[in-house]
Amino acid sequence: MQLELSAEDAAFRDEMRTFFTTEFPQDIRDTVLAGRHLTREQIVASQQALNAAGLAVPHWPVEWGGKDWTTLQRHLWHEEMQRAGVPTPLAFNASMIGPVLAQFGSQEQKERFLPKTANLDIWWSQGFSEPDAGSDLASLRTTAVRDGDDWIVNGQKTWTTLGQYGDWIFTLVRTDPDVKKQAGISMLLIDMTLDGVEVRPIEMIDGGHEVNEVWFSDVRVPGDLLVGELNGGWTIAKFLLGNERVGVAPVGATKRALATLKENAGDLLDDPLTRARVAELENELLALELTALRVVAHSTDGAPHPASSVLKLKGTVLQQAVSELALDLAGPGALASGADDDSPVPGWARRSAPTYLNLRKASIYGGSNEIQRQIIARTILGL
Repeated sequence: MQLELSAEDAAFRDEMRTFFTTEFPQDIRDTVLAGRHLTREQIVASQQALNAAGLAVPHWPVEWGGKDWTTLQRHLWHEEMQRAGVPTPLAFNASMIGPVLAQFGSQEQKERFLPKTANLDIWWSQGFSEPDAGSDLASLRTTAVRDGDDWIVNGQKTWTTLGQYGDWIFTLVRTDPDVKKQAGISMLLIDMTLDGVEVRPIEMIDGGHEVNEVWFSDVRVPGDLLVGELNGGWTIAKFLLGNERVGVAPVGATKRALATLKENAGDLLDDPLTRARVAELENELLALELTALRVVAHSTDGAPHPASSVLKLKGTVLQQAVSELALDLAGPGALASGADDDSPVPGWARRSAPTYLNLRKASIYGGSNEIQRQIIARTILGL
């Protein structure tokens, strides 16, 4: 099933497809399409190529690099990008702190940070989760105490994705311990090169280094790096997390992963039960795509649609289901994940186990799927 497009939207889709497949750096696309990890340099080069073409942050206000596109055009941009194997712009920059600063930041903060954020001249990290404050984010304990015009920050953040590359970190901190826990939180922008900031790696189950702990020990942060109102961080966090959950279900990338698996699996798909499994995944991905359109269409006023929780929940379930299918089809070949390129085991089979293991995280980050079910029950079903 294909979306019925107007002539204008069909031309827009073709424009995006042409750029992504003919003008974007081919070596970066090859890395993505082969399922290999991108280097920091490739991620930066990718976003800078998009930004040079005006395609890095189309959902931002036009004055800061955005495009006056319809929600359908933004969907087509995202879909064609993923279909072509082009990395989506770094979420911490493009989908999280960028929209937050555009909505809540001071004019000085916008001028200082937004251009560099769009171009990935600043690599942002996200300082939200803590050891005892993940899905229950309001229980965070990292503190910021006034000292003259500055803030003194102490505490710990965890699961900081790609924090080893971070230049700055947007951080939720407790600025008033004597009020209701949601009411005493603020957001600070913290330079990760400051004295007292330490990044410690966490090794993943697949052997990779993707997440980190970040420790703050008497870190002095200038007062003008408070975002929005004092103790207004919970409102900002809800705004940011709504945007995060929209982007956390990569429909196009999951569709591409399934299509690539079909191309590579060959006669392994002759089994009728396997074919039925593939068909079911394709149907569910189509339903997910339509849900994504509905969520985006109703999130344009800055108030995320409650169905974004459905999107996050189902999107991560399908990501995991496709990776599980690849692992099953690879069979014993999945055990060769450490083999080099000369191995007789095909690359897709060797990568199936690390991918499967890595994607166990997908149902936890961005608000665990258990929490999403509670949100759905409360805000959509009224239970």
